[in-house]
Amino acid sequence: MALTVRSRVEGYISNKKAGLNLHMPEYTKISFNHRKDISDYADLVEMLFPGNFNQQHAALCILSELKWSNSIMSSLSCLEKQYNISRRILQRTRAKLSRLGLVEHICGFNTRYGGQSGWKLSSRFGGTLKRLAEKCAQLRDIQASSKEKDVMLIDLVDARRNIGKDKNNQKMRGDGF
Repeated sequence: MALTVRSRVEGYISNKKAGLNLHMPEYTKISFNHRKDISDYADLVEMLFPGNFNQQHAALCILSELKWSNSIMSSLSCLEKQYNISRRILQRTRAKLSRLGLVEHICGFNTRYGGQSGWKLSSRFGGTLKRLAEKCAQLRDIQASSKEKDVMLIDLVDARRNIGKDKNNQKMRGDGF
């Protein structure tokens, strides 16, 4: 089972290679297929970056350095030479870890950290997973829900899906914009 999570800030990738100005949402893929249990960070990054060994290595380096640093790391660029990671792999991995909520950037204007700026481990991912588990448990509870509400939600999502199809058809025909 692979879970695809839409990024918190919807980043759009512009496809200009074909001469088109299409915008596609950027997705973050997480695979739950191969692991039943997670015993350490290596298993976690294998699940978060399925099949990409370079990003798995970079993620493990980022998480380890942030875990063992005594304060906020001002830059992660020192990891490039220290662990022989390309800048592109490091930035893509850091961006995915940030979208997932495992790491966060602290702005220099944040008074909570005394004006420091840099990267640190975050607790957003753990909190989000706890809320997701609670929602999944509530989904099974028949008493807390009504059939009418579920039917209304299905109709709402179907309408949103059909609006998306209509927009795509207008783009293909060239009208509507």
